Amino acid sequence: MGDSEMAVFGEAASYLRKSEKERLEAQNKPFDAKNSCFVHDDKELYVKGLIVSRDGGKVTVNTDDGRTVTAKEEQINPQNPPKFDKIEDMAMLTHLNEASVLYNLKERYAAWMIYTYSGLFCVTVNPYKWLPVYNPEVVAGYRGKKRQEAPPHIFSISDNAYQFMLQDRENQSILITGESGAGKTVNTKRVIQYFATIAAIGDSGKKKEQSNSMKSQGTLEDQIIQANPLLEAFGNAKTVRNDNSSRFGKFIRIHFGTTGKLSSADIETYLLEKSRVTFQLSAERSYHIFYQILTNKKPDVVEMLLLTTNPYDYSFISQGEIAVKSIDDEEELMATDNAIDILGFSQDEKIGIYKMTGAVMHHGNMRFKQKQREEQAEPDGTEVADKIGYLMGLNSADLLKALCYPRVKVGNEFVTKGQTVQQVYNAIGALSKSVFEKLFLWMVTRINQQLDTKQPRQYFIGVLDIAGFEIFDYNSLEQLCINFTNEKLQQFFNHHMFVLEQEEYKKEGIEWEFIDFGMDLAACIELIEKPMGIFSILEEECMFPKATDTSFKNKLYDQHLGKCKNFEKPKPGKGKAEAHFSLVHYAGTVDYNISGWLDKNKDPLNETVVGLYQKSSVKLLAFLYSSYSATDGKSAAEASGKGKKKKGSSFQTVSALFRENLNKLMTNLRSTHPHFVRCLIPNETKTPGTMENHLIIHQLRCNGVLEGIRICRKGFPSRILYADFKQRYKVLNASAIPDGQFIDSKKASEKLLGSIDVDHTQYKFGHTKVFFKAGLLGTLEEMRDDKLAQLITRTQAQCRGFLMRVEFKKMVERRDAIFIIQYNVRSFMNVKHWPWMKLYFKIKPLLKSAETEKEMANMKEEFEKTKEALTKSDARRKELEEKMVVLLQEKNDLLLQVQSVRVSSKQAYFTRNYFKCNISIVQNFQFNRKERA
Repeated sequence: MGDSEMAVFGEAASYLRKSEKERLEAQNKPFDAKNSCFVHDDKELYVKGLIVSRDGGKVTVNTDDGRTVTAKEEQINPQNPPKFDKIEDMAMLTHLNEASVLYNLKERYAAWMIYTYSGLFCVTVNPYKWLPVYNPEVVAGYRGKKRQEAPPHIFSISDNAYQFMLQDRENQSILITGESGAGKTVNTKRVIQYFATIAAIGDSGKKKEQSNSMKSQGTLEDQIIQANPLLEAFGNAKTVRNDNSSRFGKFIRIHFGTTGKLSSADIETYLLEKSRVTFQLSAERSYHIFYQILTNKKPDVVEMLLLTTNPYDYSFISQGEIAVKSIDDEEELMATDNAIDILGFSQDEKIGIYKMTGAVMHHGNMRFKQKQREEQAEPDGTEVADKIGYLMGLNSADLLKALCYPRVKVGNEFVTKGQTVQQVYNAIGALSKSVFEKLFLWMVTRINQQLDTKQPRQYFIGVLDIAGFEIFDYNSLEQLCINFTNEKLQQFFNHHMFVLEQEEYKKEGIEWEFIDFGMDLAACIELIEKPMGIFSILEEECMFPKATDTSFKNKLYDQHLGKCKNFEKPKPGKGKAEAHFSLVHYAGTVDYNISGWLDKNKDPLNETVVGLYQKSSVKLLAFLYSSYSATDGKSAAEASGKGKKKKGSSFQTVSALFRENLNKLMTNLRSTHPHFVRCLIPNETKTPGTMENHLIIHQLRCNGVLEGIRICRKGFPSRILYADFKQRYKVLNASAIPDGQFIDSKKASEKLLGSIDVDHTQYKFGHTKVFFKAGLLGTLEEMRDDKLAQLITRTQAQCRGFLMRVEFKKMVERRDAIFIIQYNVRSFMNVKHWPWMKLYFKIKPLLKSAETEKEMANMKEEFEKTKEALTKSDARRKELEEKMVVLLQEKNDLLLQVQSVRVSSKQAYFTRNYFKCNISIVQNFQFNRKERA
């Protein structure tokens, strides 16, 4: 698209693509293809430079910042020509390496072009500022455009998914991954905004029908968009890197009818971070909803929940920060409250949501003390328990008794078990996390019910927003689950890319030893999920009451250490957090700490308190725990009483539930055509326009972009149609393709490549294209540039030679003219005083006077002839005038005769004669004029 076509994007055009002027300047920029390079640097990772010399395996480079460095050959990466600067698809780079990818992203980010393609990926970098790239005219500009027809953008990915769905009649998915703060949630919102906009255009009649059938005042488009504020309030929190980080993964399915009209939507969630309800780091805070309520923007809610407006009064939510500069909690509370209404929650349900949220805050204020001379815990005051009882519809005395003296089943009997103070606090924390999680999952279910419009649905586009690969100083069970998810997603991408490549090679008839790149990750995945893998051993240990973290660690070491190359002992380091084992993932080696994994995985609840919840007078709480009996010990007892117990029916561990959800997700994704979006954090300080090289490369490795490039390099990433190849590279050896006769483009390409001095194992011929290994196209480009330079130099030499010969001829002619002038001047000076010459000078003027007399005689003769002709002409004129008078007299006489005759049949006769007479007169007159002339 040229500058004129880019005008449809309005003010966003400069943020999407380079101008034509900038592209031309880049193409004409001087460039040393053989010596320009990237060299490894400890501080900047890679810097640009120019190779000065090579000595064995050492290379001396002058860097652009004025230093001279010596590096090993493997630390040198070739640069791409300037015409590839800020390229929109990095897979098209002639030299595909880490440094080229990094600098392309860096230069585009410096120009605020935050979206870039890398093969199948769309890479986006968080700008940390508002850019006008999501305006309505941008949405309209991308509608119906193919990927190659428009600049990279999340809207382009969305529209392509929509068009593929309509054309191929196949479900689509958009996988958005990245670290916390990279912009996953924002891009997910933009995808939903795009579908809600384009799929609802133009159907006003249907829209009206649909709005009448809605259970609340919001249309389906409104409800899909309004699901975000509610989910963000209960599922997003401030982290070290991100003020509005999604602490759960979600897969949003947007369903369409056969014509592409939006029909309904549903949401699946994964891995809500429950631990944040009761614990936050000093630079983080808990879920937004707690702080929104305490702003007192809705005083009636604060009063109903028996709360104060000071977050520090509630220990569960005040362990870190309580305010975020970039978030207006008052405004967000109104948006959340409005979203609850638009999404069709009843008033009782709305009150129930607020009450459960308030009760979770109160739970952190419950206090217990140890009985004298006993380890048994007892309540230290009942005021907080009374508030919780009021909000949750419970008897506070029963609640305190259930916490301090829970009933547990031993054999076929229930016995009362004493609890220590710490055990009671642990139980309160587990219950609070459970209530919040079940409330969140119930809201998701209710949203799905509301978004199900019962309209016919044919296809869906799924949007996956999930945390990317994480490598922290301290990595626990949550990080293993997230990293395992990303390992599976990367395997899915590798396999998908492999399938596409295989189809392309098969279609083109390329002989290639196929490699399923998805198998590269199989060893790590099997280590985690297969029988006797990490999850399997963890679940086995959870079944034994006396199992400990140490016994779990020993089993892992016995089973895998030294037997599986992906399982390692952690390497001790200064300042590193304690770790118990290391896993080698595709993105790097991660050290894991297994402290508390057994408790986290079992996720035990005080079943006596759960029994109280089930009998609560608050319908919402009773409903949240109504199905708990299906997964607790009671169901096991009932099943065993019937004589048979299903495996695992006694309880479902966190890891088992996670694997079940992950398998469902992967099954969903495999049934779709996927599109991949990778979000990047440019720096840790949230500074707009600044990019930290080490951080970017780390993320590119973690999110699979470099893995995708590695796969590209294994095959034939560059491919060109035969006609295009022939036209572009014929200049390398024009004699290989005979002139004046037709030759097929494929045969011409084969002859041309066969006659060029390149490695002939680095390319293959398909049916319609020629395929190249990575780097060979760059070599051909260099050869073409050299050849063009040679041809242009020769052409310039010929042109200059011709022009100089023309100039030389003019110089010779000028010199000869000067010689002639000089000769004549000298001759004149020699004869100037010669008497005969003086006589000549005097006679020469007289010669002119003789000629004058002759001319006068000629003029007199001509005058006489002209005078005679004039006399004859005058005489002829007079004669004709006299004839004219006679004719006019005759005409008048005839008129008198006509008038004297009566009006009768003869009148016509005279009239005809009259006209004939007139005609005769005119003809006669014209004849005379001609004679006269």
